[in-house]
Amino acid sequence: MKAILIDDNKDLRWSDVPDPVIREDEVLVEIRAAALNRADLMQRQGQYPPPPGCPEWMGLEIAGIIRDIGPEAAGKSDWKTGDPVCALLGGGGYAQYAAVRYDMLMPVPAGLTLIEAAALPEAFATAYLNLFIEGRAKSGETLLMHAGASGLASVVIPLARSFGLRVVTSVLSDEIAASIAHLKADVVMNTRRQRPADVLREQMEAGHPVNIAVDCLGGDMMGECLPYMARGGRWIVIATLAGDITAVNLRTIYTRGIRLIGSTLRSRPPQVKAEILAALVKTVWPKVESGEVRPTIYRTLPIERAQEAHAILERGENIGKVVLTVSAG
Repeated sequence: MKAILIDDNKDLRWSDVPDPVIREDEVLVEIRAAALNRADLMQRQGQYPPPPGCPEWMGLEIAGIIRDIGPEAAGKSDWKTGDPVCALLGGGGYAQYAAVRYDMLMPVPAGLTLIEAAALPEAFATAYLNLFIEGRAKSGETLLMHAGASGLASVVIPLARSFGLRVVTSVLSDEIAASIAHLKADVVMNTRRQRPADVLREQMEAGHPVNIAVDCLGGDMMGECLPYMARGGRWIVIATLAGDITAVNLRTIYTRGIRLIGSTLRSRPPQVKAEILAALVKTVWPKVESGEVRPTIYRTLPIERAQEAHAILERGENIGKVVLTVSAG
């Protein structure tokens, strides 16, 4: 089969690799679409290696068709050859085929294409993990989700709203704010002319302090905003795109009972990921099928143009997810 490999110059090449051989608890998926994540860019630069046992090529979320099933997977699940599925991977999605543990698969929600389904597993699992497991979100609380135009935010914002949360998000321009209007965030701040800490202070004074922050930026802004969290607030750091260093007033942390939480999905044990996926199918898939929550697809490109797709994320131009399509093998 073919997969996207990284050459010595960090360029991406559609190259021949060995066909996957499934274990007894795995399913062979013929990949039709693979969505991009910023973790892919980090892996390409050597900063985010795949977990042991995963293929060397990138790709955390896919959709496709089941072509073979190991005996243990068949005995422990209802999967059948020919089923359309989407899957969460530790790596290896930029390819024609993937061997996937049976409990890392989810059915494609009714009404979605395989391209749309490929944009679900990583983004929705990350959203669920940080909103409901780390963040313990409850209806009526206020969420701060930075980078409102990102693929993750395109899931987190409508998902949070569907469970009754109020959402504050940030963008870099009024044009971007207009482009994410369909997500229906309650407050959209333009950080080119609004200081996030000032906006959060205004929200606190209006009776809406932030209970949960899902922060992919970090940097100076994080420390500046912490004093405007609600008592018992949860600030969850999932990346530091704006900088690894911030200044924190520790008195704010202990007097207001604020919790700082570092969180990544990829490092979780397989059984934890399986529990998250099962919860998604049970509690979130009905909202996807009803249209209440849908992924935002910015652009699709054939997988042979993966480097061009990476450049879209590197420039930060995407509003929602970028998806690679794979021709039938």
